Amino acid sequence: MKKKILLIEDDAIVRENTAEILILANYNVLTSDNGKDGITKANTYQPDLIICDILMPELDGYGVLQIMMRNEELQKIPFIFMTAKTNHSDIRKGMNLGASDYITKPFEESELLSAIESRLKRNEIFEKKTRKEDSGVIKKIRFEDLEKVFKNKKRFLYKKRKTIYCKGNSSNFIFYVVSGLVKTYSTHEDGKELITGIFKKHDFFGFTSLTKNIPYHENAVAIKESKLLKISKKEIYDLVIQNPQLAINFFDILTENLNSLKESLIHLAYDSVRKKTAESILLMNNKSKKNNVEISRYDLASLIGIAKETLIRALTEFKEEGIIETDRNSIRILDIEKLENIK
Repeated sequence: MKKKILLIEDDAIVRENTAEILILANYNVLTSDNGKDGITKANTYQPDLIICDILMPELDGYGVLQIMMRNEELQKIPFIFMTAKTNHSDIRKGMNLGASDYITKPFEESELLSAIESRLKRNEIFEKKTRKEDSGVIKKIRFEDLEKVFKNKKRFLYKKRKTIYCKGNSSNFIFYVVSGLVKTYSTHEDGKELITGIFKKHDFFGFTSLTKNIPYHENAVAIKESKLLKISKKEIYDLVIQNPQLAINFFDILTENLNSLKESLIHLAYDSVRKKTAESILLMNNKSKKNNVEISRYDLASLIGIAKETLIRALTEFKEEGIIETDRNSIRILDIEKLENIK
């Protein structure tokens, strides 16, 4: 089914040319020449994405976005500003109000279509994640059943900063976190580290292939003291034979881990530094459930994919806004609602 895009633009030539590009790209396009009419059409047609100019008579683009952010149905729709305003303060104002992206005129056709496609994909992944979270009771049953299967296995203790495996090692085991916290990461040729995953109690990591002898493609290390189960490929094969339902649950969990990684990559690619920092703090908080995140600045910057100095500037802004407090290796969340609404 074609995606519906609402285009709000008062300049007739820009509106017609942009609409033509979108139609040729196989989108259903609704157009409006002013902000008030745009809001009416958004309420009536519930588009999949909205593109809006900023400088318009009667009601400008900022006003349109503010009204839509107060509507529970409309605030879920990706919103892209399209304008000739290029000042950093203008961009920051739009993103703080809740805009998903910002395109400056004149723009390349590929730039417009790429922004639309990425925002639609990200929204689709977010909706799928929300549906999965709503079925949390099924996830609880999975963990209980899996823990029964592996309850007699030996627990391996890894001290803080202890390496669990290195990139290139033979991948004979999949790891299950009994307690603690583990990170997986890759190192770029220039020496920079990028965290590819954070794993808490009940998480699996280290999965490559059950049928091929593929080495680990990343490194794994304990962020703090951790107890792990090592589950061999043979044990997984036995699990499939002995209990097909448990096997299905096991593979579903691995699939969810991959989907979470895809979503993280989308955040890494398209979110602002403030948004990426907030999302990463919330991710770590969900893993600890204490409103107190224990992670080094180096690890947090690597998780987000930014320089440590850039992270510190973002954390300083959050502190000044009364959202967090920081210590040497910890972040205490003071206002989780504000943190969740950072754009």
